[in-house]
Amino acid sequence: MARIHIGMGSNVDRERNIRSGLAALAVRFAPLALSPLYEATAVGFSGDDFLNLVVGADTALSPIEVMRALREIEYAHGRVRGEARFAPRTLDLDLLLYDDLVASGEDYTVPRRDIVEYAFVLKPLADLWPSGRHPALGLTYAEMWAAFPHPETAGIRPAALELAGLAPG
Repeated sequence: MARIHIGMGSNVDRERNIRSGLAALAVRFAPLALSPLYEATAVGFSGDDFLNLVVGADTALSPIEVMRALREIEYAHGRVRGEARFAPRTLDLDLLLYDDLVASGEDYTVPRRDIVEYAFVLKPLADLWPSGRHPALGLTYAEMWAAFPHPETAGIRPAALELAGLAPG
C-alpha cells in the first residue's frame, strides 16, 4: 500500500463541494486523514476565496490510477478541464505525494511543486504530517512551513467549517 496526500480546494459552492468531495474520496480511499480546513485568497485571478485542505489515505492504486480517480471525482463535481490555470474551481484535487516517490508521469508529477510554492498547500500538509519529509528536499513539512516566507501573512486563515464526521472511514 502507498500513502498518498491529496490537495483539495473549492471556491464555487465551496462548502457543498468540499463535503461531497470528501464523501467521494472516502468511497475510493477510506479511511481518510484530514488536515484542518483553511480559507485562502484566490491566487492568480480575482475571485471568491477558496476552502483548502489536505487529505491523506492509503491505496493499492498506481499514481496514474490515483490521478484518474481524482479526475473522475472532479468531473462528477462539475469541474471543466481546459480552463485557465488560475480560475474558479468547483473541486480541485491534486496528487501531492505518493509515498516517497519522485517521478513524473502522463498526468502527474510527485512531489507536486505546489507544496513549496503555496501556503494553502504547505500549511495543511504540515498540520496533517509535520514529521513527514519532502522526498526531494529532505526537509520535514513542519520545517518547510517554519521557513515559508511570511507565514503570518500568507493569505490563509483557519476556516469555520467543521470537518469531523464528513469523511467516514
